[in-house]
Amino acid sequence: MADFRLVAEPRTEFGKGSARRTRRAGRVPAVMYGHGQDVVHLSLPAREFAAALRNGGTNVLLTVVVDGKEQLALTKAVQRDPLTRVHEHVDLLVVRRGEMTTVDVPVIIVGEPAPDTISNHQLNTVSLEADATNLPESIEVDITGRTAGNGITAADLPLPAGATLLTDPEALVIGFLGAPTAAELEADLGDEGTEAPEGDIVGEPSDQGSGESIEAANADEA
Repeated sequence: MADFRLVAEPRTEFGKGSARRTRRAGRVPAVMYGHGQDVVHLSLPAREFAAALRNGGTNVLLTVVVDGKEQLALTKAVQRDPLTRVHEHVDLLVVRRGEMTTVDVPVIIVGEPAPDTISNHQLNTVSLEADATNLPESIEVDITGRTAGNGITAADLPLPAGATLLTDPEALVIGFLGAPTAAELEADLGDEGTEAPEGDIVGEPSDQGSGESIEAANADEA
């Protein structure tokens, strides 16, 4: 796992106004903490940080340089604007080489299941404990030739050397269903177009019938 070197600048001003000024200057507000040290407020170069995430994944290992001192850190939380996708704030966790840490790793599907089989991705990520300097960017699962009922659980995932699975081993990650046949699809469409009657319809009385009944009643009264 490669680490990316970012030169950070200490931050002494806080609040929304300060954060906006930091982002306008092409930097991302951040905090760094861990191993009992005080929280450090700093800013990261926005373009370099975005490149690190793009090339190293969400669990990217960073070498953060603050006042000439290097510190290894992992991205623990990244806030992004939902519309512009600009990075608004970053939480960094201080780590050391050889230290074990817990991360959520994306599960990536490759390949195609057997004909007439549909895959159903149940878990997008799984939790692992692994060396902080050897975290996987993702876990690839080959589903080539998988048939209905032949699901993949967390225990079936290929883990990197030294990693420990924390997700329930029996949790279903990818399920497989048989694709409906053309006859089944046609039958379903036919059922949707047919509405069952709510009850028997006897027929509505006509105006003429109502008039005859009134005349007969008047004749009886006379």
